[in-house]
Amino acid sequence: MHPEKKSSYDNLSRNLSLTVITVSFAPLILVGGLIFHQFRSIYTEKVFAHLAEVVDKHAADINTFLRDKLTEVQYVSRTSSFDHLATSSHLAMALRGMQQQYGRIFVDLGVVDSHGRQVAYAGPFSLLGADYSGADWFRNSKESDAIISDVFEGLRQSPHFIISVSQGRGEARWTLRATIDFLAFSYLVQNIRIGETGFAYILNSRGVYQTRPRDERNQDLELTPRRQLGRVGSLAGVSIFESVDREGDAYVTVTAPIKGGEWQLVYQQKSSDAFSAMTRTELVTLGIFLIGGLAIVVMALLISRKLVVRFQAIDQESELMSKQIVETGKLAAIGELAAGIAHEINNPVAIMIEEAGWVSDLMEDEGGELPSYAEIQRALTQVGNQGRRCKDITHKLLSFARQSDSRATEMSVPEFIREVVDISMQQARFAQVEFDLDLDETMPRISASATELQQVLLNLVNNAIQAMEPEGGRLSIGCAMDEGQAAITVADTGPGIPAANLGRIFDPFFTTKPVGKGSGLGLSICFGIIHQMGGEIDVESTVGRGTRFTIRLPVPPPARQPETRQEMRHD
Repeated sequence: MHPEKKSSYDNLSRNLSLTVITVSFAPLILVGGLIFHQFRSIYTEKVFAHLAEVVDKHAADINTFLRDKLTEVQYVSRTSSFDHLATSSHLAMALRGMQQQYGRIFVDLGVVDSHGRQVAYAGPFSLLGADYSGADWFRNSKESDAIISDVFEGLRQSPHFIISVSQGRGEARWTLRATIDFLAFSYLVQNIRIGETGFAYILNSRGVYQTRPRDERNQDLELTPRRQLGRVGSLAGVSIFESVDREGDAYVTVTAPIKGGEWQLVYQQKSSDAFSAMTRTELVTLGIFLIGGLAIVVMALLISRKLVVRFQAIDQESELMSKQIVETGKLAAIGELAAGIAHEINNPVAIMIEEAGWVSDLMEDEGGELPSYAEIQRALTQVGNQGRRCKDITHKLLSFARQSDSRATEMSVPEFIREVVDISMQQARFAQVEFDLDLDETMPRISASATELQQVLLNLVNNAIQAMEPEGGRLSIGCAMDEGQAAITVADTGPGIPAANLGRIFDPFFTTKPVGKGSGLGLSICFGIIHQMGGEIDVESTVGRGTRFTIRLPVPPPARQPETRQEMRHD
């Protein structure tokens, strides 16, 4: 193939591939991007809503826990007098009652006077007479009758917080103090755990930890909102934002107020953990998208390549058709030239025949006494015979070269075959082909176009003669009735036609002859002519043994046959 044509086909294939890929991917990316964005937005809102609801519920549980414990201490304070509770035995009895009802959540009880000295104590530590005058919780208790302190270590040097209830005024003011089990409280907070990295803790209003995260590294997290992630309008006070640690890991942070806003419940979870299901789904979707995209690319390449190959074949067929049309035009021109030559030859041949007759008449009148009279008469007769033969040949050639007359006329098939054989006899002699005729003289006449049928038979005969060149062979032509139809057979002893080509020999421009030896139109025209006459043409061939064409044409109804014979006798 010419390099420029190959390059143009490659460019066409590339452009087709790019067009198909672009047209396929554009809506896919657009729709996929919209779906992806919507999925991410919906899933993110779902995660935020779930985390906010969980944190809000646990904040409510912690508030309920603190409120219940405060209520219990208030109940003990209101149902007992200072003198009664100041007795260690009565205070110990009150502590046992509270522990029986709530378990070991209440660690100890103490009664503190207005100066901050603990005048009565019940619990596991030796804190009788302890001075709390400088403790923050005691100073706060002077301003409020009921307080819950921040977590601190105090005299016992371990984290705890105090619930205190105060009564009285001035010097008569006294306070009932209860210590809450810090481990139980911490478990209540740390019980909030979602996923693998979620954890919770409590901060006071100054940002001091009231409970510790499970992982000490989490103390490095920033609580200042770096980026607001979401809001939950139905949950008052709950906010969601993004935090980062010193290592740069992003966390989803959810906060909710507890203890009247003095504390803040904080829940944090790594963003990668919180959105792990979404990430997995996105990865699976991306994988499917990539596989689908790869399939689109492969199909685009294959389809474009197939189309280009098809275009290439069409172009080649078009080029071949153009060449064959040119060759056909040449053949038509040669045919017209041959017709003109035959017409010009016909005139001198006719004069030659007339002159030979005239000389023959002269010889009969005046040359009877010549010694060579008999020989001259024989020569004149031969000249006349050969001249009439030339005239007959030129007449048939003119008949074939003229435009085909499609008007149907009645004809005798055996006689018609003999005329075709006479036209082809000279070509057969040069090709060393012998004719073998098997004609049924009794078969009825048929109605067909003589010129078109002559064209068909001449084409089949010429093809057979050319197939047997140069070795020669035998060409058998026969006619007979076959199942009510007139059957004409043309069989040769040539090389035969391969089975792979039998189904295509009637296709236009299909030929197995070398370039310049055939146009591929002959058998196609024959097929069209026979079918236009209402007949059929088929072929049988065996490689190495020869080929046999069979033409079947309709025969006029029997009612017309006697009339035809009477017309023949009358003529």
